[in-house]
Amino acid sequence: MKKIIGFAILSLVFLSACRKTDLQPAPIDESQWLRKERGVVVFSDFNCDYIVIETANGYTVAENWSFRPTVGEVLYGDFSYYGLRSIYNRSRGNLMSINIRDIWLSYYQAQDQINWYCSQ
Repeated sequence: MKKIIGFAILSLVFLSACRKTDLQPAPIDESQWLRKERGVVVFSDFNCDYIVIETANGYTVAENWSFRPTVGEVLYGDFSYYGLRSIYNRSRGNLMSINIRDIWLSYYQAQDQINWYCSQ
């Protein structure tokens, strides 16, 4: 009987220590992201995992690794470096992961790359 009461008290203490606010994600520091490069999604298709982002340096082709952004959404991050990146989607207010494949492309080069990546 003592073991059951001891286990019940221990369980009660353990379960009361958990709160719903502990499970929510940390807030995003938007001021940090707004200092990075700005881009706008100009191509996104549900049949293709790649997106095209227009930046000040040209067009960037990236493979989408999280939720799919739609055309016109504003993104902030490092779009001038290859590889896996976390970027901030200001239109939705959350972070997303992309793999940057091509950078500093012209409009027609970006179209050509999207045709290549999406046809495979």
